[in-house]
Amino acid sequence: MPDTQTAAPESLSKSQKAYHWIKQRIASQEFTPGYRLVLGSIAGDLDMSVVPVREAIRQLEAEGLVTFERNVGARVSMVDDSQYRFSMQALSILEGTATALSARRLTHEDIARARAVNERMIQTLDHFDPRSFTALNQEFHATLFEKCANPRMLELVRAEWARLGHLRDSTFSFVPGRAAESVREHENILQLIESSAPLGEIEKVARRHRSATLDAYMIHEHPDETLGLPAF
Repeated sequence: MPDTQTAAPESLSKSQKAYHWIKQRIASQEFTPGYRLVLGSIAGDLDMSVVPVREAIRQLEAEGLVTFERNVGARVSMVDDSQYRFSMQALSILEGTATALSARRLTHEDIARARAVNERMIQTLDHFDPRSFTALNQEFHATLFEKCANPRMLELVRAEWARLGHLRDSTFSFVPGRAAESVREHENILQLIESSAPLGEIEKVARRHRSATLDAYMIHEHPDETLGLPAF
């Protein structure tokens, strides 16, 4: 998903510019897990002092993307399988709710745009590229939840998407077979929104859609564990 928090450059403070600059490089794997973030070097690259860079690092630390150790400094957080599971569980609840709260605000144009993205996802299945599929998947879901009127909910959803971008380049790299199921579920969500289904039903289906991806991953990577999402 494109960084939905990115504002026009002239409207960003220096700390916000540093925050987005660093986060983009973490998401693109340019800054890999364990990479040391040298404040002076980053400040030099961005032509600013270390003060706004330090503020950006603190924000990224609060999101779990960066860890800070005394006498060591800031590093990109290491990938933790349990953290991936926790983020997916949280996102299933948060995104399901945000999608439901956004549903009545979506226009016919919004639905058409989401369906067009899903069609592009379907077209990629024959020559599957997990990273491209994941980017389209993020775009699809952003179209459905971005009109949520609760700004705090949107902030939490975006934060979990950012964490997932660091923890896993693409879940579909591990479970490519899940992709075909995912696009079918997307169409089901769109039909529920188009038919003005009860918001509780939209929330439940959107949440189960996310949890099904986690369950597929857990079965593939940890077949001996049964820690899928609880049924609500």
